[in-house]
Amino acid sequence: MYRMLACAALGLWTTLSAAQTRVDEMADAVENDVIEWRHHLHEFPELSNREYDTAKYVAEHLRGLGLEVTTGVAKTGVVAILDSGKPGPTVALRADMDGLPVKEQNDLPYKSTQTGEFNGQTVPVMHACGHDTHMAMLMGAAKILTDMKSELNGKVKFIFQPAEEGAPAGEKGGAEVMVKEGVLKNPDVDVIFGLHISANSDVGTVSYNPGGTMAAVDPFKIVVKGKQAHGAYPWKSVDPVVTAAQIVMGLQTIVSREIKLIDSAAVVSVGSIHGGNRSNIIPEEVEMVGTIRTLSKEAREHIYESLPRKVKGIAESMGAEAELTLPLDYYYPITYNDPELTAAMLPTLKRTAGEKNTILAKPVTGAEDFSFYQEKIPGLYMWVGGKPVDVPEEESPAHHTPEFYVDDAGMKLGVKLLTNLTLDYMQQNR
Repeated sequence: MYRMLACAALGLWTTLSAAQTRVDEMADAVENDVIEWRHHLHEFPELSNREYDTAKYVAEHLRGLGLEVTTGVAKTGVVAILDSGKPGPTVALRADMDGLPVKEQNDLPYKSTQTGEFNGQTVPVMHACGHDTHMAMLMGAAKILTDMKSELNGKVKFIFQPAEEGAPAGEKGGAEVMVKEGVLKNPDVDVIFGLHISANSDVGTVSYNPGGTMAAVDPFKIVVKGKQAHGAYPWKSVDPVVTAAQIVMGLQTIVSREIKLIDSAAVVSVGSIHGGNRSNIIPEEVEMVGTIRTLSKEAREHIYESLPRKVKGIAESMGAEAELTLPLDYYYPITYNDPELTAAMLPTLKRTAGEKNTILAKPVTGAEDFSFYQEKIPGLYMWVGGKPVDVPEEESPAHHTPEFYVDDAGMKLGVKLLTNLTLDYMQQNR
């Protein structure tokens, strides 16, 4: 029996090793194309839900591969299906498409000088978070997987998603809308893989974390209502400014005194306070807007219970009233890497990037709407290094800044990861 198991394991290893060699060779061959696609997409970025030319460019590439292509998903999204013609699982691969209202300050031959409309104003547009590389990497993986169609069993669904950065005011968009429109159906998707380029980790590395890897997002608004009075006679008022200040400080005790931070991090931040218009008038009302970030279901549920209690109690203690809206206008679930799937695919990450270059990372309190897919099906989301190895991490520009930069050399690993994860998952579940 043990000999049979050993032979089976050896056979699987031989199959995977041979496929790895072919993927490496094909990734080398397509790298220049991937770089060219990335440069074009970087030079001509578009804002969320406005990715019209971007979608055309991507769809043209996918149709050129002979894939079944659907456009206009969640307004500007593009979905393509590769059918091997053999039974097996359906694997989804996702890339986001939108740029940001940021003016690029890099001196590059493919620098963006594009503009767009954001909140009623004309603004510069830049791929300041690497979504151009995400699309180019997935286009490269689509090319390789199509060329390896005879070695697949099952189907691959390529998802090019708009509005990851958030839809414009008054609109819906992104992964949430794609899911509602059935992107994980027809055929039913079994598993989804996604990745994000990182300007702060070295080219050639991949980082992962099982479980909660990026935070849930829950924006909130608090309106504190008091009684207006002259600033010289505060005893005639019910001061919403002082009450708001007490609420801000009180909210900080939720995380510092109620959340078990050794298990998972959480954040409650107030980012905006507005009230009053003169130095000598205590206003009637103050409005605050903030965000909650959590990495576990338990922490999120606790904050949902605690925050209203504290807001109400502090306001009542000051003789004021407070209205809480939670969540405010949108939310993102936790980006949760299914632990069993992560464990099953970890050998693929290590084989593709190398043991030393496969890094177990800590969770972050940033967010990703990839989480909406993971609410429905198992998913794995990773970070691929894009920082030149000779640049110190502290000197690498941050995401969402005018100086944001990632090296083209980082994309080849992303192409190979998307390809190998698909091949290995199909091999494991044939």
